[in-house]
Amino acid sequence: MEPETARQTFAILLVSGVMLTAVEIFVPGGVLGAVGAVAIIGAVIMGFVAFPEYGGLIAAAIAIGGALAFALWLKIAPNTWIGKKLTIALDLKDSKSTKEGIEDLLHKRGTAMCNLRPAGFARIDGHRVDVVTAGELIEAEATVEVIDVESNRVVVREVTTS
Repeated sequence: MEPETARQTFAILLVSGVMLTAVEIFVPGGVLGAVGAVAIIGAVIMGFVAFPEYGGLIAAAIAIGGALAFALWLKIAPNTWIGKKLTIALDLKDSKSTKEGIEDLLHKRGTAMCNLRPAGFARIDGHRVDVVTAGELIEAEATVEVIDVESNRVVVREVTTS
């Protein structure tokens, strides 16, 4: 390969690799970042072809430059307006994983609002509750009783009149 062509290929691969990797920040999916990383690796290889005496230095400069750019991005980006739009600033320390008062449903009766196969909705104490059966199928409008409450999981069974 001619030296001028090798230099142009090196420059194209390096610039396109950096640009594709930068675009990956805004367009999630990983494809552009992966193609950008492959282009940067190609630029390192072409650096050895285009500049044989400086190939190792070029590879080291690209690696160090990439690491510094990544560190700067992690340090500076979250504080910029675009970084704030791309990150979640919500603190979940006061959130609760279970609904309050759901334990009070234990042993209460209600009506299946739809066919429970095995999950669906029931009306219990005037509230629409997401329920699951213990495995059996329950027809709509059947009377159900809450037999277990585990976290947000309300288990019901059909009440049979015998």
